[in-house]
Amino acid sequence: MDDSDMRIVLLGKTGAGKSSLCNTIFGEDVFKINHCANSEARECQKETRSVNGKKITVIDTPGLFDTNMSEEELKPEIVKCITEYFPGPHAFLILLKVEKYTGEEQAVIDKISQYFSEEAFKYAVVVFTHGDQLPEGKKIEEFVSQNEKLSELVRKCGGQCHVFDNKYWKNNWFERYRNNQLQVTELLNTIKVMVDTGGYYTNEMLQAVERKIQHEEERIRKSSPGMSPE
Repeated sequence: MDDSDMRIVLLGKTGAGKSSLCNTIFGEDVFKINHCANSEARECQKETRSVNGKKITVIDTPGLFDTNMSEEELKPEIVKCITEYFPGPHAFLILLKVEKYTGEEQAVIDKISQYFSEEAFKYAVVVFTHGDQLPEGKKIEEFVSQNEKLSELVRKCGGQCHVFDNKYWKNNWFERYRNNQLQVTELLNTIKVMVDTGGYYTNEMLQAVERKIQHEEERIRKSSPGMSPE
Protein backbone atom coordinates (compact mmCIF):
# COMPACT_ATOMS: atom_id res chain seq x y z
CA MET A 1 0.00 0.00 0.00
CA ASP A 2 1.17 3.52 -0.80
CA ASP A 3 1.76 5.09 2.62
CA SER A 4 0.69 8.49 1.29
CA ASP A 5 -2.81 7.48 0.18
CA MET A 6 -5.68 5.93 2.13
CA ARG A 7 -9.41 5.96 1.25
CA ILE A 8 -11.91 5.34 4.08
CA VAL A 9 -15.72 5.07 3.88
CA LEU A 10 -17.83 5.48 7.03
CA LEU A 11 -21.06 3.50 7.38
CA GLY A 12 -23.62 3.55 10.16
CA LYS A 13 -27.08 4.62 11.19
CA THR A 14 -28.10 8.21 11.80
CA GLY A 15 -26.58 9.51 15.02
CA ALA A 16 -23.77 6.94 15.20
CA GLY A 17 -21.17 9.71 15.26
CA LYS A 18 -19.75 9.48 11.74
CA SER A 19 -19.08 13.22 11.31
CA SER A 20 -17.52 13.45 14.77
CA LEU A 21 -15.19 10.56 13.97
CA CYS A 22 -14.18 12.24 10.69
CA ASN A 23 -13.21 15.34 12.66
CA THR A 24 -11.32 13.24 15.20
CA ILE A 25 -9.32 11.51 12.46
CA PHE A 26 -8.39 14.86 10.92
CA GLY A 27 -7.85 16.59 14.25
CA GLU A 28 -9.99 19.56 13.18
CA ASP A 29 -13.65 20.44 12.65
CA VAL A 30 -13.98 19.61 8.96
CA PHE A 31 -17.38 17.91 8.88
CA LYS A 32 -20.47 19.64 10.20
CA ILE A 33 -22.00 17.83 13.16
CA ASN A 34 -25.79 17.74 13.26
CA HIS A 35 -27.30 17.19 16.69
CA CYS A 36 -30.89 16.91 15.47
CA ALA A 37 -32.12 13.42 14.62
CA ASN A 38 -33.69 14.62 11.37
CA SER A 39 -30.78 16.73 10.12
CA GLU A 40 -28.43 14.01 8.90
CA ALA A 41 -26.58 14.75 5.66
CA ARG A 42 -28.41 13.43 2.60
CA GLU A 43 -25.34 13.27 0.37
CA CYS A 44 -21.88 11.79 0.68
CA GLN A 45 -19.27 14.22 1.97
CA LYS A 46 -15.59 13.80 1.12
CA GLU A 47 -12.56 15.50 2.62
CA THR A 48 -8.83 14.87 2.21
CA ARG A 49 -6.16 15.86 4.71
CA SER A 50 -2.66 14.80 5.71
CA VAL A 51 -2.64 12.72 8.91
CA ASN A 52 0.63 11.42 10.35
CA GLY A 53 2.29 12.05 7.01
CA LYS A 54 -0.34 10.13 5.01
CA LYS A 55 -2.92 11.54 2.61
CA ILE A 56 -6.25 10.40 4.05
CA THR A 57 -9.55 10.69 2.19
CA VAL A 58 -12.58 10.18 4.42
CA ILE A 59 -16.03 9.71 2.86
CA ASP A 60 -18.99 10.24 5.18
CA THR A 61 -22.20 8.57 3.97
CA PRO A 62 -25.86 9.35 4.74
CA GLY A 63 -27.15 7.54 7.81
CA LEU A 64 -28.61 4.13 7.14
CA PHE A 65 -32.32 4.10 7.98
CA ASP A 66 -32.42 7.90 7.80
CA THR A 67 -36.11 8.74 8.16
CA ASN A 68 -35.70 11.61 5.66
CA MET A 69 -34.61 9.36 2.81
CA SER A 70 -36.40 6.50 1.11
CA GLU A 71 -34.61 3.29 0.18
CA GLU A 72 -34.74 4.41 -3.46
CA GLU A 73 -32.82 7.57 -2.52
CA LEU A 74 -30.46 6.13 0.07
CA LYS A 75 -28.94 3.14 -1.68
CA PRO A 76 -27.83 4.94 -4.88
CA GLU A 77 -26.27 7.73 -2.82
CA ILE A 78 -24.27 5.33 -0.66
CA VAL A 79 -23.24 3.19 -3.64
CA LYS A 80 -22.11 6.37 -5.40
CA CYS A 81 -19.68 6.94 -2.54
CA ILE A 82 -17.84 3.83 -3.69
CA THR A 83 -18.00 4.17 -7.46
CA GLU A 84 -16.96 7.82 -7.58
CA TYR A 85 -13.70 7.28 -5.72
CA PHE A 86 -11.81 4.91 -7.99
CA PRO A 87 -10.45 2.31 -7.57
CA GLY A 88 -12.39 1.74 -4.34
CA PRO A 89 -12.05 2.21 -0.56
CA HIS A 90 -9.19 0.74 1.40
CA ALA A 91 -11.54 0.26 4.34
CA PHE A 92 -15.12 0.51 5.51
CA LEU A 93 -15.53 1.76 9.06
CA ILE A 94 -18.76 0.38 10.52
CA LEU A 95 -19.78 2.75 13.31
CA LEU A 96 -21.74 1.59 16.34
CA LYS A 97 -22.36 3.33 19.65
CA VAL A 98 -21.21 1.77 22.90
CA GLU A 99 -24.72 0.77 23.88
CA LYS A 100 -27.01 -2.25 23.77
CA TYR A 101 -26.78 -4.07 20.44
CA THR A 102 -30.38 -4.31 19.29
CA GLY A 103 -32.30 -5.44 16.22
CA GLU A 104 -31.86 -1.95 14.80
CA GLU A 105 -28.07 -2.25 14.86
CA GLN A 106 -28.30 -5.71 13.32
CA ALA A 107 -30.53 -4.29 10.57
CA VAL A 108 -27.74 -1.82 9.73
CA ILE A 109 -25.29 -4.71 9.36
CA ASP A 110 -27.78 -6.61 7.19
CA LYS A 111 -28.16 -3.54 5.00
CA ILE A 112 -24.39 -3.25 4.54
CA SER A 113 -24.29 -6.92 3.53
CA GLN A 114 -27.13 -6.31 1.07
CA TYR A 115 -25.47 -3.28 -0.51
CA PHE A 116 -21.90 -4.57 -0.68
CA SER A 117 -22.08 -8.37 -0.03
CA GLU A 118 -20.48 -10.37 2.78
CA GLU A 119 -17.17 -9.82 0.99
CA ALA A 120 -17.14 -6.23 2.24
CA PHE A 121 -16.62 -7.32 5.85
CA LYS A 122 -13.13 -8.54 4.91
CA TYR A 123 -12.28 -4.88 4.34
CA ALA A 124 -14.11 -3.49 7.37
CA VAL A 125 -13.26 -2.35 10.88
CA VAL A 126 -15.89 -2.00 13.61
CA VAL A 127 -15.49 1.38 15.30
CA PHE A 128 -17.37 2.11 18.52
CA THR A 129 -18.22 5.71 19.37
CA HIS A 130 -19.37 7.21 22.69
CA GLY A 131 -16.58 5.34 24.44
CA ASP A 132 -17.27 7.26 27.65
CA GLN A 133 -20.17 4.82 28.14
CA LEU A 134 -17.64 2.08 28.86
CA PRO A 135 -17.30 1.53 32.61
CA GLU A 136 -13.94 2.63 33.96
CA GLY A 137 -11.31 -0.01 33.37
CA LYS A 138 -13.41 -1.96 30.84
CA LYS A 139 -11.96 -2.60 27.39
CA ILE A 140 -14.01 -2.67 24.21
CA GLU A 141 -13.10 -6.33 23.64
CA GLU A 142 -14.89 -7.26 26.87
CA PHE A 143 -17.94 -5.24 25.83
CA VAL A 144 -18.04 -7.06 22.46
CA SER A 145 -17.69 -10.49 24.07
CA GLN A 146 -20.93 -9.99 26.02
CA ASN A 147 -23.10 -10.12 22.87
CA GLU A 148 -23.06 -13.07 20.48
CA LYS A 149 -24.14 -11.17 17.35
CA LEU A 150 -21.72 -8.35 18.05
CA SER A 151 -18.93 -10.87 18.54
CA GLU A 152 -19.86 -12.51 15.25
CA LEU A 153 -19.71 -9.14 13.45
CA VAL A 154 -16.24 -8.37 14.81
CA ARG A 155 -15.08 -11.87 13.82
CA LYS A 156 -16.32 -11.28 10.26
CA CYS A 157 -14.23 -8.11 10.26
CA GLY A 158 -11.10 -10.06 11.12
CA GLY A 159 -11.35 -9.25 14.81
CA GLN A 160 -10.67 -5.59 14.09
CA CYS A 161 -12.41 -3.14 16.43
CA HIS A 162 -11.53 0.24 17.90
CA VAL A 163 -13.22 2.65 20.30
CA PHE A 164 -13.37 6.45 20.30
CA ASP A 165 -15.02 9.11 22.35
CA ASN A 166 -15.20 12.30 20.34
CA LYS A 167 -16.37 14.41 23.26
CA TYR A 168 -14.10 13.65 26.21
CA TRP A 169 -11.07 11.81 24.90
CA LYS A 170 -9.44 14.76 23.11
CA ASN A 171 -7.31 15.43 26.20
CA ASN A 172 -3.80 14.08 25.71
CA TRP A 173 -3.31 13.61 29.45
CA PHE A 174 -5.88 10.82 29.62
CA GLU A 175 -4.65 7.26 29.98
CA ARG A 176 -3.25 5.71 26.79
CA TYR A 177 -6.33 3.62 26.10
CA ARG A 178 -8.51 6.75 26.10
CA ASN A 179 -6.28 9.00 24.01
CA ASN A 180 -7.88 9.89 20.69
CA GLN A 181 -4.59 10.70 18.95
CA LEU A 182 -3.29 7.27 19.87
CA GLN A 183 -6.55 5.67 18.73
CA VAL A 184 -6.32 7.41 15.32
CA THR A 185 -2.77 6.15 14.86
CA GLU A 186 -3.79 2.61 15.80
CA LEU A 187 -6.84 2.72 13.51
CA LEU A 188 -4.75 3.85 10.53
CA ASN A 189 -2.18 1.14 11.30
CA THR A 190 -4.97 -1.45 11.40
CA ILE A 191 -6.18 -0.33 7.96
CA LYS A 192 -2.65 -0.39 6.54
CA VAL A 193 -2.02 -3.94 7.76
CA MET A 194 -5.43 -5.01 6.47
CA VAL A 195 -4.69 -3.63 2.98
CA ASP A 196 -1.14 -5.00 2.89
CA THR A 197 -2.41 -8.51 3.66
CA GLY A 198 -5.74 -8.58 1.82
CA GLY A 199 -6.05 -5.71 -0.64
CA TYR A 200 -9.12 -3.48 -0.69
CA TYR A 201 -12.75 -3.37 -1.83
CA THR A 202 -12.83 -2.61 -5.56
CA ASN A 203 -15.48 -1.16 -7.86
CA GLU A 204 -15.50 -4.52 -9.66
CA MET A 205 -16.68 -6.21 -6.46
CA LEU A 206 -19.51 -3.70 -6.15
CA GLN A 207 -20.53 -4.20 -9.78
CA ALA A 208 -20.65 -7.97 -9.20
CA VAL A 209 -23.06 -7.39 -6.29
CA GLU A 210 -25.26 -5.19 -8.48
CA ARG A 211 -25.35 -7.84 -11.23
CA LYS A 212 -26.30 -10.53 -8.72
CA ILE A 213 -29.15 -8.37 -7.38
CA GLN A 214 -30.42 -7.67 -10.90
CA HIS A 215 -30.35 -11.38 -11.78
CA GLU A 216 -32.27 -12.23 -8.60
CA GLU A 217 -34.86 -9.53 -9.32
CA GLU A 218 -35.29 -10.87 -12.83
CA ARG A 219 -35.69 -14.43 -11.52
CA ILE A 220 -38.38 -13.28 -9.05
CA ARG A 221 -40.25 -11.37 -11.77
CA LYS A 222 -40.30 -14.43 -14.03
CA SER A 223 -41.42 -16.79 -11.25
CA SER A 224 -44.09 -14.38 -9.95
CA PRO A 225 -45.43 -12.39 -12.92
CA GLY A 226 -48.26 -10.87 -10.88
CA MET A 227 -45.96 -9.42 -8.22
CA SER A 228 -45.79 -5.65 -7.88
CA PRO A 229 -42.43 -3.94 -8.70
CA GLU A 230 -41.88 -3.22 -5.00
